Amino acid sequence: MTVRGSAVKRVSKDAVEASADAVEHTVEIGLSAAIVSVAEEKPQVLVVQHGGARDGLPFGPFDPVRHRTLESGLRIWVKEQTYLAFDYAEQLYTFGDRGRHLRTAREGPRVVSVGYLALTRAIGELQAPDTIWGEWYRYFPWEDWRAQKPEVIETMIVPALKAFVRSTKDSKLAEERRTRVHISFGLDGLRWDEERVLERYELLYEAGLVEEAIYDGRIDRQPDKLLGVSMMFDHRRILATAIARLRGKMKYRPVVFELMPPTFTLFDLQRTVEAISGIQLHKQNFRRLVEGQGLVEGTGTFARMTRGRPAELFRFRREVLGERQAPGVRLGARRTGT
Repeated sequence: MTVRGSAVKRVSKDAVEASADAVEHTVEIGLSAAIVSVAEEKPQVLVVQHGGARDGLPFGPFDPVRHRTLESGLRIWVKEQTYLAFDYAEQLYTFGDRGRHLRTAREGPRVVSVGYLALTRAIGELQAPDTIWGEWYRYFPWEDWRAQKPEVIETMIVPALKAFVRSTKDSKLAEERRTRVHISFGLDGLRWDEERVLERYELLYEAGLVEEAIYDGRIDRQPDKLLGVSMMFDHRRILATAIARLRGKMKYRPVVFELMPPTFTLFDLQRTVEAISGIQLHKQNFRRLVEGQGLVEGTGTFARMTRGRPAELFRFRREVLGERQAPGVRLGARRTGT
């Protein structure tokens, strides 16, 4: 059978276009980890400074040949990049928004990242190069209510979000934005919900108030002031998801004890819970709550204190896991005004 030259050219062109389309529509699976620890009443996340660029979470591609599971692949990447191992890990969410790795058409595969929350007590000096412990509230300064309502909310965020609501002529969209602003930031008498970390970040992103909105091309101008320290790609969004998950989960599962040493004082436990939740709790109510739920038991030994009476050391009662379905640290004993 004879094939004319024009047909050969047409087939070759079609093959090239098909090959280009295949590359353009290839999906690469990435693995990202928000590794959390608490030190000196400061919640921290392990940050890798990739080549001097913006802060980023440990991440790497999933290799279906080398990695038996997604989580095993994550642990391998974290170990290689940070020299750190961890015990507790759970999958958060799959992040696949177009542009999350600054890809443009025909530039390369689209990256879909599987995010994980990991907890560790390893708060000592890091050995891996270009790794640091980054304090949560550098990235989300509006989330820390332990001392008082963050000033940035009234001075910057609320005025900017009200302008964001007014910026649309669509009355339905304006009302939708207004409702989101009020619920997310607890305005007009609504209660601040510490678990709405992701909703608040995404609202600020849509309003162009965080630097990631510029890098992603959502806005074409530099605002007068940007909120918090930015992170590479969509890693701040992944971190916001991790914080929200941890704040919510510790109310019905005893995950906070993954961040505590084997023995601890109730004061140290309270400060750790406050650091994670971003709110201050009533001391006596918190202690009654924790002891009444059977989460801890006294060891009969006492910690030496620089001032005052020695404080009793407690341990986590692992038996509570089999005693009831939701053995978490309730936050109903919060300080009035938060």
